[in-house]
Amino acid sequence: MITPAEQTVLDLVNRDDLIKLTTSLVRARGENPPGDEGDTVAALAAGCVQLGLDFEAVRVEEPGRDNLSAVLAGGNGPGLLLLGHSDVVRVGEGWTVDPFGGEIRDGRIYGRGASDMKGGLAACVIAMAALRASGVNLSGPVELAAVVDEEETGKGIHQFVTDSADTSYLACVVAEPTDLQTIIGARGDSYLRVVVTGRAAHAGNAADGVNAIYGATAVIAEIERLHAELTRNPHPLLGPASWSVGEIHGGTGASIVPAECVLMADRRLLPGEVPAEVVEDLRRRIEALGLTERGLTISAEMPMEMPAFETPSDAPLVVAAEQALADAGGPGLPFAGWTAACDGGFVARDLGVPTIVLGPGSVTDQAHRADESVSIDELFTAARTYTLLALRLLS
Repeated sequence: MITPAEQTVLDLVNRDDLIKLTTSLVRARGENPPGDEGDTVAALAAGCVQLGLDFEAVRVEEPGRDNLSAVLAGGNGPGLLLLGHSDVVRVGEGWTVDPFGGEIRDGRIYGRGASDMKGGLAACVIAMAALRASGVNLSGPVELAAVVDEEETGKGIHQFVTDSADTSYLACVVAEPTDLQTIIGARGDSYLRVVVTGRAAHAGNAADGVNAIYGATAVIAEIERLHAELTRNPHPLLGPASWSVGEIHGGTGASIVPAECVLMADRRLLPGEVPAEVVEDLRRRIEALGLTERGLTISAEMPMEMPAFETPSDAPLVVAAEQALADAGGPGLPFAGWTAACDGGFVARDLGVPTIVLGPGSVTDQAHRADESVSIDELFTAARTYTLLALRLLS
């Protein structure tokens, strides 16, 4: 139940400012690759200035890739971290609206990143602005961290957790799109790059060479067997870990025995799995295939990893979030796990902070799709939820 004091703060959550900020963020582009989040960070900074919020930009990579941290001061207690990312995936094909137009139609804002996750960022800022305008005394600060490079290799979140090693957080809410459902756990993700090297030769004398593509097919078959093994041991909330080969590149022509073949695989991680052990297990299994005896050499590395996390369903953060969401007018969905991955795993693992994912928009129906959009009503409910959650956790 919302108290009169809470209602006073909620009345300051400004719907018009929320729409304005979301559309300005959508219009700011920010595709990654190549990693041009600068305009989005500038638009977010401008919104903070307009709403009276202090912020700091921290350079992650040249040229102009900055994490942005906006902070609403509170007492000396641990703070509430709101986490998001400023990059979006490439536009792709099939759009019927301007992907960076921020068009408003039928109660929705359209554009790349509207759901994933510029709407979530805007809802966080507007919630912080309402808390600031109210003058309420909080036991700790509220911080929004908008990091770069989430859609690729996670350079922004790595920088953030390094910079935040001495900061005390009570809880973390990742404002990724969840259809306003409280997500208490998420699988992690990693990419593995396997290079199979053989020896080139004329295909007319194929026995003079060592075919790297043949070796790669053996590796792929082993990965398929690994995936089948994992399906037999699902996590009760998140389902099983998984493997999927997504790319393969090899050879230079039909008449040449290929000297090299490179494959990229996606490996979804469960809570408690150690990425280095996943790589080592794959190496051992590849070694058991006997490919070296055929004259092939194989290397395996993990260029990207994003850890999984799970927060107990009875944790104070989860209980408070569920009640705040219900009081703010949320859809009443039960808490759940997420098969997607997000930067919250780093906060949970590296900073030891209880973490959930909760935000406007849909990762399944909108994110990474043509004509991406987000409901204005959902944005407003999210901003109200973040406001209530901050009031209750930092009372």
